[in-house]
Amino acid sequence: MKIDELNSLIEAGTETQSLDFKGDCKWEVENFAKDILSMTNVQDGGKIIIGVAEKSDNTYEKVGVSTTNTETFKRDVMLDQMTKFADPHVSFAVEFISDDNQNFVVISIDPFQEIPVICRKDSSDTQIGVLYYRNRNKRPESAKVSNSFDMRDILERASVKLMQRARKIGYEVPDTLGAVKLALKKELGDL
Repeated sequence: MKIDELNSLIEAGTETQSLDFKGDCKWEVENFAKDILSMTNVQDGGKIIIGVAEKSDNTYEKVGVSTTNTETFKRDVMLDQMTKFADPHVSFAVEFISDDNQNFVVISIDPFQEIPVICRKDSSDTQIGVLYYRNRNKRPESAKVSNSFDMRDILERASVKLMQRARKIGYEVPDTLGAVKLALKKELGDL
């Protein structure tokens, strides 16, 4: 991510289904697990930008991340710790951006590869066996899937990804539409 894109996202002044802001903080898996699990289940994944705080008027400002906190964001350690929370695993990149003597950390979460990711560990913020998602039925937040619209979105994307994988490994879907039409014509007496 370039600094212009970072500034543009902050100036837009809103969190979205695929964007979450956090103030100056260090990496603690328990504080990020639910957001990472949620964003991996979103179309195209998402980004968590650390170093942006919400003000009392619901706008956002750049506060940066202290050097001490920045040093806690070590991708390999983060991935190892997230393995305990995610089934199947999650994938993400970590970037460090500097602007006007302020540091920012950007975690870019990839969407799930084939099947939705469920939580496999209880913590103060997560529950084992739960499918988390960035909901769209109110202000975007990382939460349990709580409505049929969000569940349908996740399942449809998983179905498409599984069909793409099957095709990639050589599985051909037979033309059953012709057989269905023939059976329907027989049933209706058109044959």
